[in-house]
Amino acid sequence: MHRVLLERRIRDVHARLVRAREELAVLDEQLAVVRESADEARVRALVAETPLATQEHNEAARHADAMARARDALGRTVADLEKRQDELLASVGTGK
Repeated sequence: MHRVLLERRIRDVHARLVRAREELAVLDEQLAVVRESADEARVRALVAETPLATQEHNEAARHADAMARARDALGRTVADLEKRQDELLASVGTGK
């Protein structure tokens, strides 16, 4: 691969990786808050024993689960970008 093109690809992957890591850090913080909220709603549902409290808990739990899935997907994206960056950097070392 032409060196200039390879360097451009490395810069592109690196920039995407930096953004994805930043997004992952934010999502981790948000997920912690949402999980805490879901846990509080669970306790309220247990204490109140009302349909409304149970519904609020179920909704909070679904939201936390959806956010956890999004976090896992973003984590996989970060891992994929790290792998791609490593492959590109290895190409620089081998001259391919």
